[in-house]
Amino acid sequence: MILGFIQPTLFGWVLKKVFGQSMITILLGVIMFGMGMTLSLDDFKIVLQRPLDILKGTAAQFIVMPLLAVILSKLFGLEEALMVGVVLVGTCPGGTSSNVISYMAGGDVALSVAMTTVSTLLAPILTPAITYFLIRQTVSFDPMSMFISIVQVVLLPIALGLIVKAMLKEKANVVNDVMPAISSLSIACIVGGVIGANAERIIGALGIIVIVIILHNLSGYALGYFVGKITGMPRKKRITLAVEVGMQNSGLAASLAASQFAAMPMAAVPAALFSAWHNISGALFAAIVKSREAKMAESEMEA
Repeated sequence: MILGFIQPTLFGWVLKKVFGQSMITILLGVIMFGMGMTLSLDDFKIVLQRPLDILKGTAAQFIVMPLLAVILSKLFGLEEALMVGVVLVGTCPGGTSSNVISYMAGGDVALSVAMTTVSTLLAPILTPAITYFLIRQTVSFDPMSMFISIVQVVLLPIALGLIVKAMLKEKANVVNDVMPAISSLSIACIVGGVIGANAERIIGALGIIVIVIILHNLSGYALGYFVGKITGMPRKKRITLAVEVGMQNSGLAASLAASQFAAMPMAAVPAALFSAWHNISGALFAAIVKSREAKMAESEMEA
């Protein structure tokens, strides 16, 4: 992100097209391919074994974050393009890094993976539908075009990842070892490209949009945990729900902003900033949760 501000031209290639596809879309496809490579049959079994938990998480994911996006956009009077960008972040599925953060925070990792998988598979339908419902009176766009775009950049790469994994079998572990690094690098390039292309305009609106992004993310954590609590989930599941709701697939949001709202370059900015911020806040969230658990355990031992 910092390099995007300092050397805007360094990531200029990210916004270019290769074989008719933007590099942002290709990079996101690489990330989704990596997700497909990490999935296993057990991840899908959990959906059938724990349908109520998945339902709670998915409902919270696609209700809490979109509504927060609209409320914060109106509250802070965001310009049209930034509002669209924040809404896109809110309507996208959970981010793949949420699984790592859930593990670090001592959450239910199996549930985290299942929730990310389900929300991602539902994204082609729910993301365009919810986005259209929320912004239709402000901005016009084609939900069907967004549906096709998500299928192309999300579902097809995931399916390809599953197929390659099945073909490679044990050798797939070698690919899995390097995919996290490749995915992280891809996200970094997307963020750098978006910020580099809009550096001057971002600086002009930096204060407001950064506050909105931080509030969006932190409120997602808090409300996700709250939903888990009021629906009777144990602590580990509440932690997972908080992480899944608060962390979004901002790479997909950036790709959709670039492909569906090309006339609004700033629409991709919230996704880029969210991508950088939610990894920082996620690590902090995990550290705080683990520290609190350690203190609780220490208190129980003293008692």
